[in-house]
Amino acid sequence: MKQLLILSGKGGTGKTTFASAFIKLNNSKRYADCDVDTPNLHLLTKQIKGPKIKNFYGLDKAEINVEICTSCDLCRKHCRFDAIFIDKDQNYRVNPYLCEGCAVCEYVCPVKAISLVKSVDGEIKTYVDKDELFATAQLNIGSGMSGLLVTEVKKKILKNKEEIELAIIDGSPGIGCPVIASISGVTLVLIVAEPSMSGFNDLKRIVETANIFQTPIAVVINKYDLNENITKSIKQYCKLNKIPYLGQVPFDEKVNRLVNRGLTIVDQDLKAGLEVKKIYSKVMKLLKGLS
Repeated sequence: MKQLLILSGKGGTGKTTFASAFIKLNNSKRYADCDVDTPNLHLLTKQIKGPKIKNFYGLDKAEINVEICTSCDLCRKHCRFDAIFIDKDQNYRVNPYLCEGCAVCEYVCPVKAISLVKSVDGEIKTYVDKDELFATAQLNIGSGMSGLLVTEVKKKILKNKEEIELAIIDGSPGIGCPVIASISGVTLVLIVAEPSMSGFNDLKRIVETANIFQTPIAVVINKYDLNENITKSIKQYCKLNKIPYLGQVPFDEKVNRLVNRGLTIVDQDLKAGLEVKKIYSKVMKLLKGLS
């Protein structure tokens, strides 16, 4: 099964707009939203049965048994993350948002009052209908386990992968842990850029990140006519770096209206939607030549 990952260097570029359109055009049987901090692909794809919700356990967290604790203060002194504090009742407690599960406090406690317990850091949602499967997830606020959660989401769509030709993945913005976890193992990364200085710089950063994994990449520009000078610069950058440039989509205020109604950009006869269809054809052609 080939995997198409759609990324952008920053949020709001149109990554999910492309992902939902490609899922529609491909009649996809496997797709995922790996933007686990703010997932929204489910708003633009048809709802299939589900979801089945499963807790996601990240790093274990320290927990202090106040009945055993002797207030020796060793745990607090040795915690490098300042996660241990004394509450108003003079009991030692652990702030789960600061605890990194390193277990130093458990090791130094002379009376074994501290133990590490499983921590629910989010939830994985799986929608299943016959041979169609959509996986997504939501990371809890304050959790730093986004990369691991993305990996778990990808595992869901890899089940029975021999029966599926293509999986489409909507990735996270930026170049952090969730993006790195998303890139791992994919066939092609399609980068959606925007014609702004920040958009251009972010494009370069995501290209550098993908190159570390030696993953094939291609570029498209969304709302190219908002700044055609920067659009030309992006196209020149792609040419100089031998990056396939697959097309550009004009700005169309009607797209926002479609999205607000839960529709994709290709659900109506818009010029922007027609360009997305052309880009989709080029992406499918490019994928055929990749293993």
